[in-house]
Amino acid sequence: METEQKIDALDDAIALEKRRAAREMQSEIWADGMLEGIETDILADAAMATALEEIVGENGEDAALAVIDDIRQRLVAGEFTRLRTLQ
Repeated sequence: METEQKIDALDDAIALEKRRAAREMQSEIWADGMLEGIETDILADAAMATALEEIVGENGEDAALAVIDDIRQRLVAGEFTRLRTLQ
């Protein structure tokens, strides 16, 4: 394996671990909100608004729109459905 491929594989592994850690943190925060009696739609709105504000502040509106487009495509593809059947 070439050095560049090794670096790409390492970058991918690091990104995957960061995503896993971020999901774990978000799940804990979500659970805390639920325990406080905050409805899921309110938690979701707050999470998305916070994320979009951060993205716009760091990378601009086009970057935020790209994230929204990506999430929409993943939603339509069924990625976020908890009990889905893979064929």
